[in-house]
Amino acid sequence: MAKTKVVPGELTVRPLTPETWAAFADLAERHNGVWGGCWCTFFHTLHGEKTFEAADNRTLKERLVAEGRAHAALVFDGDVAVGWCEYGAPQELPNINHRKEYEAGLSEPPDYRLTCFFIDRRYRRQGVSAVALRGALELIAQAGGGVVEAYPQDTAGKQITASFLYNGTRSLFEQAGFAYSRPKGKNHCVMSATVSPA
Repeated sequence: MAKTKVVPGELTVRPLTPETWAAFADLAERHNGVWGGCWCTFFHTLHGEKTFEAADNRTLKERLVAEGRAHAALVFDGDVAVGWCEYGAPQELPNINHRKEYEAGLSEPPDYRLTCFFIDRRYRRQGVSAVALRGALELIAQAGGGVVEAYPQDTAGKQITASFLYNGTRSLFEQAGFAYSRPKGKNHCVMSATVSPA
């Protein structure tokens, strides 16, 4: 599939809502439901609640969006969604990798978590993740702001296949003003920033 050249300033961000669901679903369907059918539901449900079926995950995600319990900043090129950054309160996104280690170092839960990015394969490595991150932080500011936590990959400057960077990179978050808190798991870390209300 040919790479699409991103034109700076032409990408826009809209929230994931019932009105933008079709564009989100189109992006997911263009990529086999994302990671083999996850539909960006992994962080919404704990392991014992998962069915691991793509159709079930799609139904769950659509229901959560309809109920206002799934949030993401969707990046658009024209009318086509080309990426997203998922965010939400810990109650909305209770699942987290390396939970024991994470909770051992936790003093107070954040107001929001940024749990995953997904970028259309034609648009990767062109700054779309940064657009999605800025969009998510703006939407959080519009909702009242608060402490925002992220769990990016600490690549230590190494080149990593873009499809594996579902949490983004430490450098991406540093450029957005996040501070490093502590390591989490083998190659990830906890970072945070305080977002002022808009």
